[in-house]
Amino acid sequence: MRVSWITESSSSLAKVDYGLSPGSYGYTASGTTSSYKYLLYESGAIRDVVIGPLKPSTVYYYRCGPNLSPEFSFKTPPAQFPIKFAVVGDLGQTEWTASTLQHLAKSNYDILLLPGDLSYADLDQPMWDNFGRLVEPLARQRPWMVTQGNHEVEKIPLVHSQPFTAYNARWRMPFEESGSDSNLYYSFDAAGGGVHVVMLGSYADFGRDSVQYKWLKDDLGKVDRGRTPWVVVVIHAPWYNSNSAHQGESESDDMKAAMEELIYGARVDVVLAGHVHAYERFTRVYNDKADKCGPVHITIGDGGNREGLASKYIDPKPEISLFREASFGHGQLEVVNASHAQWTWHRNQDDEAVASDSFWLTSLSSDPACKL
Repeated sequence: MRVSWITESSSSLAKVDYGLSPGSYGYTASGTTSSYKYLLYESGAIRDVVIGPLKPSTVYYYRCGPNLSPEFSFKTPPAQFPIKFAVVGDLGQTEWTASTLQHLAKSNYDILLLPGDLSYADLDQPMWDNFGRLVEPLARQRPWMVTQGNHEVEKIPLVHSQPFTAYNARWRMPFEESGSDSNLYYSFDAAGGGVHVVMLGSYADFGRDSVQYKWLKDDLGKVDRGRTPWVVVVIHAPWYNSNSAHQGESESDDMKAAMEELIYGARVDVVLAGHVHAYERFTRVYNDKADKCGPVHITIGDGGNREGLASKYIDPKPEISLFREASFGHGQLEVVNASHAQWTWHRNQDDEAVASDSFWLTSLSSDPACKL
C-alpha cells in the first residue's frame, strides 16, 4: 500500500508506523519527500511511503510522520473473490460531491476506481489541497486508483509548459510495477490476480506508434485468462457516448480507432469512462455494433463536478445504449466469482440501498463462443 500525505514543514521524516492493533505498531517504513512549483505556488512537502508486504482482507492501523500524529486505519483488499470496486468519475468539490462521498462511505467497497477529473483545481493549486482534505476520510481507509482527465492537464502555453504537474506529484500510481514509463497509464491485479485492471491515459499519446499503445499491447498479452478471468479497462474520454456533450473529440474518437481492436482482441469485459457528466450503459459492443464478445462500455462521469450535468442526449437513442440518465451518482462493480459480476449504479437522490440500474455480467473468459 502506498501512503501519501502533505505537511507544511519539510523537517519531519517521511515514515509510516503500522501494525495490526490500535496504538501498537510493529512495523515502520520510510519513503521519499518531494514538492513542486506552479507559477507562484509552491506545494507543501509531499510524503510518499510504500508499506508492506501486507496480509489480504486485514485492517491495519497506522500513523504518518511524528509520534504525535493521529492514528488512521485501512483495510487491504481480498486475495480472492468476491471483490467490490466503487467507481466514480469527474468528482470535483461541490455539495453533490459531498453527497456522492457519503454514498460511497456506505458501500463497503474494497478498491475505488476514478476515471479522471479529480479536484477541478484548474490551475488554482490550493484547490488540490482542498480536494485532499475532502477525500481524506475515505482515501485513508481504502486504496484509490485513479487516472487523469482533461482537468488534470493544467498546461499554460509559454508560462507553464509541463502538463500534469500537480497530478503526477500528488497522485503517484504504481506504474513502474506494471512496466509503464508514465504515471498516466498503468495496470494492477486485484483479488489475487482474478481481476486485471488497466488504467489508460486519454491525454497521453495513444496512437499505434505511441509508447502507451505498445505498452498496452504488451500488458494485455501477458494476461493469462485461465488465472485472470476478468479484465477491466478505465479511461477518461468515453469511446461510446450518445450524450450531446463531448462529441467528436480526438481523445474519444482517435483513441478508440487506435486501441479498440486491441481491447476487443484481449476480450476485455468492461470499459469504464468519465468525462461526460451523466450516466450511460451500453451493451457489449465492438466497432459501433452489438457484439457478444465485446466489452460493456459504461460512462460514469457523474461524481458531482461544478460544471453540472450533461442533460441533453441524442435522439433517438442508439440500440446499443441500454440505459442513460443525467443524474449525479456512483457505480459499484462486485466481482462475485470467476464467471459472474454485478454492476449497479446509484443516484445520489436515492438511498444507498436502492440501485437505479443493475445488471449481471458473465466473464468473456467463461464464454466458449468468445475463446481466443
